Amino acid sequence: MTTPWPPPRTVRRPLAPRVAVPREPVDPARIGHRVVRRRAKGMDADAIAEALDDARFDARQASRHEDLADDARGPAELAEWERINQLLATAPTGTAYDPDTDPVVQAELAAEAAAAAAREADLREAARVAARADELQALRELGTLEQTEPRAGDEAVRDELTRQAGGYVQDDVDAWLARSLAAYLGHYRDPADREEAAGLLTPPVLAHAALLTELVRLVPDADMEQLAFAARLATTEPEAAGDLATFLARVRFDAS
Repeated sequence: MTTPWPPPRTVRRPLAPRVAVPREPVDPARIGHRVVRRRAKGMDADAIAEALDDARFDARQASRHEDLADDARGPAELAEWERINQLLATAPTGTAYDPDTDPVVQAELAAEAAAAAAREADLREAARVAARADELQALRELGTLEQTEPRAGDEAVRDELTRQAGGYVQDDVDAWLARSLAAYLGHYRDPADREEAAGLLTPPVLAHAALLTELVRLVPDADMEQLAFAARLATTEPEAAGDLATFLARVRFDAS
């Protein structure tokens, strides 16, 4: 089953950043939690209760100083002592605190690992997009872009090339993608990839592809030079181009 033209409009996914993902900012609350957990490791309920009393005293003292009013670490440390105290209150007598068996700590570590993996994936994707953008730029300069089949992810590369050009539309790249989509070249042989393109490419590119699809079916021996007007129409009036493609598809269906 082929994807209907024009394809449904969906929200475009953002392009992965080309620059390196910055390090996370210092989080005083997280630092406070970690400090408390290191200190609390091996303590029993009585020792934790004593440490909690000390933390409450420190909090009262800090409340008297205006320069500490915005300090996030102190309240975070107090809250963590209170949490650990409640945790051991429900544990068997004599239980010592161990962060390795603390479900809250383990959940946080799992979340941090997942976030780190996501950042690493973003960096790899950004590097891939940058390398492919350089490759397509070289092909453009050689005049061989039209002979190249698109690959999965080239929609994001198209956005990167546009970004590098200061936001100016890259007509040749858009035309290349539209023709590839219409002719089912490269990864567009896969119906799922063609469907996904509806959410990754701009309306003019999709309208151009849709119009080319119907025009080639109408005049099979037409070459791309003869159909150059389709790109101009799709660029200036993408909705009209899409409507024309839909109309031609209906005429073809009725005629069959």
